Amino acid sequence: MTVCSSSRDSTRNRKARWLAGAGIWLQEHQILIRRVQWGVVIFYALLLIVPAFLPLPGIAAHIWNDLTTFAQFVFWGIWWPGVLISMLLFGRLWCGVFCPEGALSEFASERGRGLAIPRWVKWPGWPFTAFVLTTVYGQMISVYQYPKAALLILGGSTVGAILIGYLYGRNKRVWCRYLCPVSGVFGLLSKLAPMHYGVDRAAWDASPPGQKRQMVNCAPLVPIRTMESASPCHMCGRCSGFRNAIALQARRPNEEIVEVSAHSAHRWDSLLIIVGLIGVALGAFQWSSSPWFIDLKQGAAFWLVEQGMIWPLETTFPWWILTDYAEKNDVLTLLDGTILLVYIAATTLFLSLAVSLSLALAVRVTGAWQWQRFHHLAQGLIPFAGGGVILGLSAQTFTLLRADGFDLNWVSPLRMVFLLGALSWSLWLVWSILRQQAVPVGRSLIGVTAIFAGLLVPTYSWVLLFWLW
Repeated sequence: MTVCSSSRDSTRNRKARWLAGAGIWLQEHQILIRRVQWGVVIFYALLLIVPAFLPLPGIAAHIWNDLTTFAQFVFWGIWWPGVLISMLLFGRLWCGVFCPEGALSEFASERGRGLAIPRWVKWPGWPFTAFVLTTVYGQMISVYQYPKAALLILGGSTVGAILIGYLYGRNKRVWCRYLCPVSGVFGLLSKLAPMHYGVDRAAWDASPPGQKRQMVNCAPLVPIRTMESASPCHMCGRCSGFRNAIALQARRPNEEIVEVSAHSAHRWDSLLIIVGLIGVALGAFQWSSSPWFIDLKQGAAFWLVEQGMIWPLETTFPWWILTDYAEKNDVLTLLDGTILLVYIAATTLFLSLAVSLSLALAVRVTGAWQWQRFHHLAQGLIPFAGGGVILGLSAQTFTLLRADGFDLNWVSPLRMVFLLGALSWSLWLVWSILRQQAVPVGRSLIGVTAIFAGLLVPTYSWVLLFWLW
């Protein structure tokens, strides 16, 4: 037993040294990281801008022979699903090392006006609001299908990042910290990462006077000394080794949500998880394949015709308001756009109520009502909520590959395993949270069962999208 224990300790120590060394390597190679970032900026700009000025792909277009189709596959088939998965594995390493918007915003901030950050920028509801508005607007203009729409949304976000960087802060990423539409999602998923930059406060306070006068430029404005969560940290490595108190460390994937989120979870996170990632995102992925959407639109059209109101069926808008590509036989009328919004709103309301009521029931059956317990349990749904978004985005990956003749018979069982795995992970997190709060086993089981019942509703919605429709 002693030999086995010693061997495990030795292996653990080697891993700890390797991770700490990786953090130091990042800290010592910031110039190289800057060059990598500018390489990503150039690649991003080419794939985003050039296709918007090319003719739309024809029937013979493939990933390997058409730049627009290639860019569509890279952005929506590889880039975004890959970035979300990277959050689960490495935390927000993408933000600190690769993100083009972050690099451009910080570059602008280094040369900008350096104004004080106004209160409206710091409003904590921006990550939720921006995610919802961007997701819905993206569906209205078909952002996954057309390069002009992608340029408008992604390019508009990039312009916003540069402008905010130029105006506010000094050498900071104010946009990333407060306004980025996906910052909230990244922050939630990074809580599950098996690594983070740990802070030894005792070593910090005991550091020599010379080190205390040193400073670290934390671009995303994280209060490093009191940092407990990996959520705001961009994993850039700049603070690694600072005051001999900060090191890249391994941790249990559930550790932060079970322990740290007990006192740090708040209502905006819960809204993003329940309403944004489970409700709005699922409605946005689902509407174009839903027979209910068709039935609702046809029913509304028949009623309008009976009333002699034809104009909603004929009125169209520019492509930047509602999809309008007549050459591709893809045009959304006023009626289409209205029913789209109604469908997403109704789906969001139904799913959010189902999940929220199950959480509320779990809180009530496990003790006296506490909003903090509600928000803490909502954090346990992050694997399921984030996994759903990854599943939805991966649909674009497989759609494009299938169109190019790839055999994808293995995708359906893989999706099922992924969905059930995300659901199981969330239920285990909920159980761990309740046990960490010293809820008796019996009541914990009832609470987990209540939340499981609520999650069956969005689970069935994913089943409808991928297997029944």
